[in-house]
This record gives sequence, C-alpha cells and structure tokens, in this order.
Amino acid sequence: MALEKLQRWWLDRWDRITAGPGSSVWLKAAGLLLGLYLLGALLVGIYWSWEPGRFDVRGIVAEQNTAAPVAGAHTTAALVTIVETLLDKPGGYLRNDRLPPGVWLDNVPRWEFGVLVQARDLSRALRKAFSRSQSQSTEDKDLIEAEPLLHFDNNSWLLPPTEREYRKALTYLRSYQARLTDPVQPKAQFHARADNLQEWLADVSTRLGSLSQRLSASVGQNVLAEQRVGESAAQVTQTSNGAQAEIQTPWMQIDNVFFEARGTAWALVHILKAVEIDFADTLEKKEALVSLRQIIRELEATQSTIWSPFILNGTEFGLVSNHSLVMASYISRANAAIIDLRDLLSQG
Repeated sequence: MALEKLQRWWLDRWDRITAGPGSSVWLKAAGLLLGLYLLGALLVGIYWSWEPGRFDVRGIVAEQNTAAPVAGAHTTAALVTIVETLLDKPGGYLRNDRLPPGVWLDNVPRWEFGVLVQARDLSRALRKAFSRSQSQSTEDKDLIEAEPLLHFDNNSWLLPPTEREYRKALTYLRSYQARLTDPVQPKAQFHARADNLQEWLADVSTRLGSLSQRLSASVGQNVLAEQRVGESAAQVTQTSNGAQAEIQTPWMQIDNVFFEARGTAWALVHILKAVEIDFADTLEKKEALVSLRQIIRELEATQSTIWSPFILNGTEFGLVSNHSLVMASYISRANAAIIDLRDLLSQG
C-alpha cells in the first residue's frame, strides 16, 4: 500500500509539472523512469544497509577438513571468511562505489572499514609472527603477497578497483590455508605461542582504545594537551583552559564512528573465537581462558539489534539515549579485559 501511494503521488506531481505548453509524452516517460529508478535505488540501498550476520568458525573448519584440524586452521578460516564477507555480502564492497545507491550509503562503508582494519592487522600478525618460529626464520610465501594486497587503497574505484586487489589477497590466503591443513605434506606453519598472541593483542588493544575515545567524544570531552618527548611544558600549545582542549566528534561523523566500531567488534568476535580454539593449550596453561571469553562476551554485546532508525546522540544523563556512549562502554570493558589477558600471557 505504501509503495502504491508513493507511485500515485509521484505521477500526480509529474502531471502537474508537465501540464503546461510544450509538454510531451517523451518528457513524461523520462520523468517516470527517473522516478522509478530513484525509488528502486532507495529500496536496494535499504537492503544493502543490512549488516551481515555472524558465522560459525568451528563449523566452517569442520566442513572444509575431514581430518582433525591443526593449530591455526580456525584463525586462518576466520580471516578468509571475513574477507569473503566483505566482498560477497549484499551489494558487495561498497566503500568505493560511485553510483547510486552505494554512493548514498555511509554506515555500511564505515562498517566495512572497521572489519578491514582487523583483517589487515591479523594478516600482518600471521606474516610476521604466527607463521614464523623465530625472528630469523623465513616468511611464508603466500602471506608475503596477501598482507600488502589487503593494505591496498580501500577507496579505489578504477585502475585497479579495490575488490580486485582484495580478491588476489584472498587467493593467497586460501593457498596458505590449504598448505596449513594439508595432512599429507604440510608446508605452512602456525605457532600458537603466548608471545605471538600477546603481540597481536597489543595491536587490538590500541585500536579499541582509540575507538573508545572517539565514541566518547560524541558528547565532547576535555583532554590534557600532550607533551612530546624533549618538549618543555612551555612549548605545549595552550588553550583557553590552560593545558586542556575540548574534543568533540562532528555531528555528521557520529554514526560513522559508531558503525566503524561495530564492524571492528564484529570481526574481532570471530577472530577471538578462533583464537580460543587454536590457542586452547596456551590459554589453559596461562589460566587465561576465562579472560578471553569475557572479551568475546563484551564484544558480542555490541552486535545487538539497533531498534532506532537513527544513531542517537543524547547527553550523558539526558532524556534521549546516546548510542555512541553505550558502544564505548562495551569497547572499553573489552579493552580492559585484553590488557588483563596480555598480563596473564606475559607471566611465566
């Protein structure tokens, strides 16, 4: 009914516009086609704005391998599936779109960026730590190619398009995955050591700490001016409040930061669930399994359904909720748990 009313309204308006002298059937037809195109683009854009659901890492590995999974199989499968989701979800990869409806959308592209950052960090950790037994060992041949391809410009529309480079990276990641899980002649390595996990978690903690601050800045916050190494207090730029400066996220960027954090958490939930399986022995020895599960629980809470049609930005204790502060709360608690987990992993 709503669609029929919208069509009737459009036809009535167009008849009024073209009722004057010089109007023609061709002009009416062109206007009708334009209206139908814009309406179709709007409906497709709404469909494309749905975030992908979560997947079962353990189930994916069980489907791919008949033999017992080796260490690293779940972490690699999580990375491969995350990149596949970026490229193959409804609408495909949207961040570099230049035509409607993709060019109108901004929430899903920011969600994609949050996911992409975690995929890049994990691919770098695979290349420089997880796949190597020591600092002097040789890097894996497939990960050497995959990691820089995932760091290709995420907004390239043509020559070459971003999707083409990411699909190349996916090819190399699948090759590494196949060699890692080959029971006949394994040629790839994955070292599930505490120091490797701790190093990757340090990158995760840095990302979450930054996101937490950006989310909290939705209502504005006073921060102390930073003093760089070798710089005297007198050289620090002072504001009207002395050594404090107010930082506030621009109103048009609030929902972008929110969805970037939501995409980051979505990717981390899957990666950490894979880590829980691949690093099970290490986590049990360090008595850190409960800490990891606490992180996963906090990040899963960020994926709850958003019932509001808009990302609200009320004050801290105002009448209207502030979605960014709620997200910041979950992100901060997850980050605090990651810091505790790193401490446990560093103990002998």
